[in-house]
Amino acid sequence: MNPNQRRIVELIRDVPDWPKAGVVFKDITPLLADPAGFAAAIEELVALAPGPIDIVVGMEARGFIFAAPVALKLGAGFVPVRKPGKLPGQVDEQSFALEYGHETLAIHSDALWQGARVMVIDDVLATGGTIGATAELIKRQGAELVHVAVLMELGFLGGRERLAKAGVDTLSAVVTV
Repeated sequence: MNPNQRRIVELIRDVPDWPKAGVVFKDITPLLADPAGFAAAIEELVALAPGPIDIVVGMEARGFIFAAPVALKLGAGFVPVRKPGKLPGQVDEQSFALEYGHETLAIHSDALWQGARVMVIDDVLATGGTIGATAELIKRQGAELVHVAVLMELGFLGGRERLAKAGVDTLSAVVTV
């Protein structure tokens, strides 16, 4: 583990029994409050980019926090993927299962273009539902998903394996717990 990764792990707080009994929530707010820790997280995510990237996609809401600065550092555009009803105009939607329910994500129908090199950034990979739905939205627009990078992977939930079965096989995590 490099010094950035150590700092990141030290700044992620466990919150037991939230949002429901038996769940240990990984709280990134202490990491975000620490300028050096936040910078370390962005630096590590940027380092995972496989060559030139046209667009960085981040999902609502915590994915936005990391994806936008990564896009700036990579000289790429940023495209938000949001919950339904949050984007004006024509959108494409994809529903999926979460660890504790169901959700739908939306992207502007004209956000990407044929062959655009897209990198997805999110804070956590849990079961893979959010990233899988986002990958499907990217694919439907004809863009190329070249890499997915997450700050933290909850390896015990099997998200990486589910994504691989769905055809998302280029994924990196800054830290895995």
